[in-house]
Amino acid sequence: MTLVDLRPLKRLHRLVAGMLSVPSGRGRIALACLYGLVCHTLFAAAVLAMIAAMFFGMSRSLGTLPDPWRYLANAFLLLQFPLTHSVLLSVRGRKWLSALAPSGHGKTLATTTYAIIASFQLLLLFAFWTPSGVIWWQAEGAVFWLLCGLYTLSWLLLIKASYDAGAEVQSGALGWMSLAQNIRPIFPDMPETGLFKIIRQPIYVSFALTTWTVPVWTPDQLAVASFLTAYCLLAPMLKERRFASQFGDRFRQYQAAVPYIFPNVTRRSKK
Repeated sequence: MTLVDLRPLKRLHRLVAGMLSVPSGRGRIALACLYGLVCHTLFAAAVLAMIAAMFFGMSRSLGTLPDPWRYLANAFLLLQFPLTHSVLLSVRGRKWLSALAPSGHGKTLATTTYAIIASFQLLLLFAFWTPSGVIWWQAEGAVFWLLCGLYTLSWLLLIKASYDAGAEVQSGALGWMSLAQNIRPIFPDMPETGLFKIIRQPIYVSFALTTWTVPVWTPDQLAVASFLTAYCLLAPMLKERRFASQFGDRFRQYQAAVPYIFPNVTRRSKK
């Protein structure tokens, strides 16, 4: 195993520092565009890596570590995403996010910084997983195309849920676009429309569905699907605590009327 080369980060830091030294608004706009470019490039790379890796049941990736290091590395890759993801959404984590961006712009760029970190984590997980080399089952014929359709549908649901929740926040665009315009970020209201009318956590449910609708099954895919599904069931509880604190009775009424993750078919059919 080799140490991480920090030279690119140092060069990026010098570049950012140079931008901040520009006296006019050009430095701020250039900084915003740099963050936007990094954010959306990493976001796209992470999504593509996730789609491709799981389509093949986590049997193809760049990881090549031998046993027993493979187990340790894969366990780390699994744990680092949900743990960091949840910590950064806490009160202390949001302060850390603000401190990560250049001085004076931390709060504005917080959503972009968060998206950069989350995308980098997903890219690590799905691009550098070390496969076991074992394939349990691979769909063929009509079953293959059925699963391809379900896999595509799961991703479309995830895109739809992210749009309903506020695409500018989910993609990280809110932060850098606000900085470019020199305005305070305006967050979308509590989501209640679209898929959020049916269940309270459509993003997490859609994310979990993408892990179970794949056409190739391996021990690796089962580990990833089981772990991330457990995260998708538990993590929203922390999110709902924040919403209850932020929106008060309005969220509690929504919480009482809309199911957590399973649509209430009986109630909807009676209406």
